[in-house]
Amino acid sequence: MMKVISVFGSAAPQPGTMAYKQALAVGRGLAEAGYAVATGGYVGTMEAVSRGASEAGGHVIGVTSAQIERFRPIQANRWVAEEIRYDSLRDRLMHLVLHNDGAVVLPGGIGTLGELSLTWNMMQVGEIPQRPLVLLGRMWRDTVDAFVHETYVDARFVAMLTFAMTADEAVNHVVAYHNGATG
Repeated sequence: MMKVISVFGSAAPQPGTMAYKQALAVGRGLAEAGYAVATGGYVGTMEAVSRGASEAGGHVIGVTSAQIERFRPIQANRWVAEEIRYDSLRDRLMHLVLHNDGAVVLPGGIGTLGELSLTWNMMQVGEIPQRPLVLLGRMWRDTVDAFVHETYVDARFVAMLTFAMTADEAVNHVVAYHNGATG
């Protein structure tokens, strides 16, 4: 069975922007490495990851929800090959967090921060097995550095995160993890 990597990111980036191009490269790289990708299924980096993976011959899963579509009238992007649909945002989020073999977190806003936090916390407490959790971009390094205080977050939990500065580096971290090079 093909491993699935959830990719979290923003709906804001438009085609042609650096964020969109980076997400396109992540999708392409994951597909070329033999992974299926799962995203929130809509626009922005979700579309770019889906497009990159699809154009590289990969399988694209879009996890959508009626709640999102009531908030923002939109449908799954055209590169989604398999749509998994939920009514609530909560169920959509839980699917993306639980049903994967790793995650790549692209720059994003409140929703992306929530996806990162929930995934990290569920790994911390053992709700889900440890898996690659790769944070792409300077934004996440700055966010984690500002958040982490030794009184509240033990170094072993910070070690669950892997930081990458490029799409290739992010994909390489996922591949290395699954090939047994977790350190």
